[in-house]
Amino acid sequence: MLISPSILAADFANLQSELEAIATADWAHVDVMDNHFVPNLTLGLPVVEALVTVSPVPLDCHLMIEDPDRWAPGYAEAGAGSVTFHVEAAHDAVATARAIRAAGARAAFALKPGTPFGPYEELLGEVDMVLVMTVEPGFGGQSFMSDQLPKVAQVREAVRRHGGELWVQVDGGVSAETIEQCAEAGADVFVAGSAVYGRDSAADAVRELRALVERHRHP
Repeated sequence: MLISPSILAADFANLQSELEAIATADWAHVDVMDNHFVPNLTLGLPVVEALVTVSPVPLDCHLMIEDPDRWAPGYAEAGAGSVTFHVEAAHDAVATARAIRAAGARAAFALKPGTPFGPYEELLGEVDMVLVMTVEPGFGGQSFMSDQLPKVAQVREAVRRHGGELWVQVDGGVSAETIEQCAEAGADVFVAGSAVYGRDSAADAVRELRALVERHRHP
């Protein structure tokens, strides 16, 4: 059960100290948005290259961008530990996943709330993680979409059938109130933004979230 705080909710003027505040987490979730695939603009490859050098935990880069086939491998080459692309934006998901892995990172694909998992189950052999969005991608602080939990369960069941060590990640509205539902549905990697950085102590928030999900483990 892995906790991946989203720096989208952090203080962008002090990202090094904000990363140090989550040193007890497993990953740091970095949302890359291009104002095309989603209507928001955050940060890109030069900032990720800098964050890699100061982060106490590996970076989990979530690319909400057009043409990830072109750009995703560069994030792996920059030192990100995991690179996630959206299947809705990829032209050749298999080639993109293989390029990410070849560059030394874990590869993952993401599904927007309106995107079904079934057509992409065949990609499980090419990736290390599947991200099920539990909000519409683009902005932090949104309300959790509980109607996505059946999709989380569907992915978990497919992973069981497939075998291997694939992770199932949830991102969007994950908090102390919703994280156990996600774990029960089959998630094992949890992205939390405001639920961590909105607290007085990010470290305390990470510890509390971890304690809530440790009882839910999936074979």
